[in-house]
Amino acid sequence: MAKILTRGILYLFLVAVAATCLLPFYSMIITSTHANSDIARKLLLIPGDQFLDNYARLKDTVNIWRGFGNTVLITVTSTIINVYFAALAGYGFSKCNFKYKNVLFMFVLGTMMIPGQLGIIGFFKLMDSLNMLNTYWPLILPSIHNAFGIFLMRQFADSSVPTEIIESGRVDGYGEWQIFNRIVLPIMGPGLATLGIFAFIGKWNDFLTPMIVLFDNNLQTLPVMIASLKSQFTSDFGAQYVGIVIAVVPILVFFSFMSKRIIDGVAAGAVKG
Repeated sequence: MAKILTRGILYLFLVAVAATCLLPFYSMIITSTHANSDIARKLLLIPGDQFLDNYARLKDTVNIWRGFGNTVLITVTSTIINVYFAALAGYGFSKCNFKYKNVLFMFVLGTMMIPGQLGIIGFFKLMDSLNMLNTYWPLILPSIHNAFGIFLMRQFADSSVPTEIIESGRVDGYGEWQIFNRIVLPIMGPGLATLGIFAFIGKWNDFLTPMIVLFDNNLQTLPVMIASLKSQFTSDFGAQYVGIVIAVVPILVFFSFMSKRIIDGVAAGAVKG
């Protein structure tokens, strides 16, 4: 009886935690279906009938789907580059022996302590000198370096990639690139999925960098376009919330897909163990 009661309390606690996490998303979706006057005056708990009107004003104000496409292009490209090169560097720091390896790794970790905003002026001037302003290159190329990703991938390679399997690949005649791409990357799948979630969400929600380096409205990303709905004198809350819903849904879908990869990888490791 005590065991059943304990389990029931635990389930109630988990349900409460899940409801707390989902409440903001529920509120966001519900709010997007109401008029501006209701949003400003009421606590909204039930759906309204203004979603299509809010969406129509949003589409008339900004080219929301152009911004959506721009964001998808930047985010997917940056995430692939981020994950691949972080895995490559993390694997190198983990399994390759070279002079000053630990010193260089500590230097990489040290860059995590420097806020990115401190270098934004220098970054802008560098991109200007390279004639990359008002292009997507300043948003994509920096994804090659990710100190947190390198740290995460090194830790994962240390614990999950056996040195013996690398040696076996060399004995079979594989080159280093073949070993990494054909053997190491599949083993690091759960770690890649974890880093991919962080990289995707971070780049999808990036607001400061696109606002600074992109001048053409047709090149802008979704967060900047949604923020442009708020002016100095008035705000269209209904249209803003519809834009936020459009921006959040891909994140939820991507997170659901990648989290399944993480769970499958952990379960497979537990079975093998």
